[in-house]
Amino acid sequence: MPGRGRKAPRGTPAAGAGGAAASPPRAQPTRVGAPDWNRDPQVGFDPSVAREAREQGPRPSWRERLPERPEWSRSGAGSGGRGRGRGGGRFAHWSWPKRIGAVLAVILLLFVGFGIYLDTQMTRIQALPEYEGSSSSGTNWLIIGSDSRAGLSDTAAQQLSTGEVDGSRTDTMMLVHVGGFGGQTSLTSLPRDSILPIPGHGRGRLNSAYSIGGPELLTQTVETAADIEIDHYAEIGFEGFAGMVDAIGGVDMCLDDAIDDPKAGIDLPAGCQTLDGPQALGFVRTRAFPNADLQRIQNQRKFLSALVSEAASPVTLLNPFRIVPFANSAIGTLTVDDSTHIWNLASLGFAMRSLSGGGGVTTTVPIDLSSSVSGGVVWNKQKSGQFFDAIRDDEEIPQDLITGG
Repeated sequence: MPGRGRKAPRGTPAAGAGGAAASPPRAQPTRVGAPDWNRDPQVGFDPSVAREAREQGPRPSWRERLPERPEWSRSGAGSGGRGRGRGGGRFAHWSWPKRIGAVLAVILLLFVGFGIYLDTQMTRIQALPEYEGSSSSGTNWLIIGSDSRAGLSDTAAQQLSTGEVDGSRTDTMMLVHVGGFGGQTSLTSLPRDSILPIPGHGRGRLNSAYSIGGPELLTQTVETAADIEIDHYAEIGFEGFAGMVDAIGGVDMCLDDAIDDPKAGIDLPAGCQTLDGPQALGFVRTRAFPNADLQRIQNQRKFLSALVSEAASPVTLLNPFRIVPFANSAIGTLTVDDSTHIWNLASLGFAMRSLSGGGGVTTTVPIDLSSSVSGGVVWNKQKSGQFFDAIRDDEEIPQDLITGG
């Protein structure tokens, strides 16, 4: 009798209770692929099948028998079958010129979108009066620096040393002419103490026109006195000016002499230095000079050129942490006429950049020193007429009419 650990030969009935026959042999598992004739003898042997298998060569491995992954597989990257782990993807198949073009297109879209956003944030007012005046070639901008304290907190007013003055007056006035094709670009300072006819109010100082009738009367006063047409108006206040300077990390200036003016809140040594926002504001406002307003005009033009040069430099334009705060600060406190848009300001910026690089003329309207009394400034009638004739006709300003004062 076989022991407990021995098996009866396959096909032989095993002894059991009552002499019953043993259970049939267990079925072999189904194998993938063609049968293995050595390990599955019960399958049977067909010589023709074996001969055909030998003629077909070695049987392919299980890896080669796997079905090909479809193109939509998660690990696939298109018809090439390269997955993400091996640097696949549509972008990887692009040529370098195509990749660079895509990156530039994204940057352009961001730039345009930011420009549209800035255009919606601009404050617009009615600044260009409706009346029949002289037409001009090129584009003329009247740029105003207002000494309005409106909106300034006590802390900001103390930091900027603005003092306590009610109302609004013009602290800086400049006429920027952007020449047409082949025309000359110029920046002309207009002394705020210029004695001129104010339409409907007799003769008075130029800055008083702003106090009496706001931007519209000021624009009409300049247009009437110069016999030209103003196309755009831009005004910026104290806090916005200081914010623009701080946004680009300050502006480098070289001073021939030290300046100590408690009223403007500055005590600057002679030599080259970097001015922050409050210092820059004090520098363009101070009149602590023997020739008072005329020297201040020179300082304003000098600083404006340095500011535009710094703002238009690659260090600022390619640095979003500088150009975005600068643009937001400028737009947030800038007031323009209702026909001015962001692309007009961009054109003005390019013109100012050209001026700062020596590509134009910076000067002051010709004045008559012999007639200027009691702090007032009188324009030289003959020379100023020739001067503004050249601007109106988009011609070069005669060299003998260009002054640095």
